[in-house]
Amino acid sequence: MLSVESADVVRATLPVVGAAIGDITPIFYRRMFAAHPELERDLFNRGNQAQGDQQRALAGAIAAYATLLVSESVPQPDDLLARIANKHASLGIVADQYEIVHKHLFEAIVEVLGEAVTPEVAAAWDEVYWEMARALISIEDGLYRDAGVEPGQVWQRLVVTRRVQESPDTVSFVLANPDGTTLPAARPGQYVSVAVRLPDGARQIRQYSLTRAPERTSWGITVKAIGPSTAEDGTEIPAGEVSVFLHHNVFEGDELDVSLPFGDLVLDESSDPLLLISAGIGCTPIIGMLHYLARTETDRYVTVLHADRAPSRHAHRQELVELVDRLPGAKLHHWYEDLGVRPATDTTRLGRIDMDEIDIRPDSRVYLCGPLPFMESVRTSLLARNVPDGNIRYEVFGPDKWLP
Repeated sequence: MLSVESADVVRATLPVVGAAIGDITPIFYRRMFAAHPELERDLFNRGNQAQGDQQRALAGAIAAYATLLVSESVPQPDDLLARIANKHASLGIVADQYEIVHKHLFEAIVEVLGEAVTPEVAAAWDEVYWEMARALISIEDGLYRDAGVEPGQVWQRLVVTRRVQESPDTVSFVLANPDGTTLPAARPGQYVSVAVRLPDGARQIRQYSLTRAPERTSWGITVKAIGPSTAEDGTEIPAGEVSVFLHHNVFEGDELDVSLPFGDLVLDESSDPLLLISAGIGCTPIIGMLHYLARTETDRYVTVLHADRAPSRHAHRQELVELVDRLPGAKLHHWYEDLGVRPATDTTRLGRIDMDEIDIRPDSRVYLCGPLPFMESVRTSLLARNVPDGNIRYEVFGPDKWLP
């Protein structure tokens, strides 16, 4: 917990630091990667760095954490920390790396703010950083301990036993131990990291939700190939390095470096109604949850909502239908931007998702995954329908822009 003196200084300087954090984080990354090029090559997502997504995510995290620390009317930042810590654990981050971040981050702060960074201001923000770092290290150590491994020792070599084309741009892989032994336990909704060595020698890592983990004999993941695109400001966004590599190069019999399962979007074990909402490839954690619910023969009230571009682009489309059919009383609703020649029905609609058309129980536990604008829209609709904010859980693919 921040000292009273530091809290006062942070509260007073938060507007200035918060306004400058978007300038600070690019300089921080540039300094850190110059000193440690191996971090950019082998740990950080180069695509997100090029687009600025990682910088914006770090800026959001720091500003959000500092705001929560000095605010008396908001809860402690437990959810924020858990989300970051799980991502860190899936990458094998260890405590010593926080020293590297600290050095280059504070050099960047001084470079941007100059004389405004008095010894008093520097000491207060240093306390914020180490408060956040110590909290994350503690959570990460707990995650490693629960997994039964030493900090950072999360990687294992798995073999691809099956590859299936789920839609034109998505492929699913079934992974298992080469010797057929049992895999570590995974909870419904969690993800694993996959590390590949690219042609230029870089080791790049991405996270993929577990679509299923039956009896710990195998894991399923689904990968959408991210093609090149153009941002709203006209900036050219390159294709996804890892997803395209996996699509073009990985087949049955090939081996991959895969982490232990992590992730804080985990299905709760209560009897409350469930509302599972996804769009596009965001269906993957939902598929994992539905496999678990079907396998355990739940009697919970379950409503599943999914939005996609077209039935032909909907990965796991038939699997989703079959899983919902296995749950007594569960309901499934689709929205497609293009239905082709297929007619709309009461449960398959043309257009974008419309929450007003759905019967929503206010006590529902909501699990949400999809593009950020989609999740922002759905969350707003849920809050307007009196679903408590604390009941809404979400997963972001890529750097978290702090949806709430």
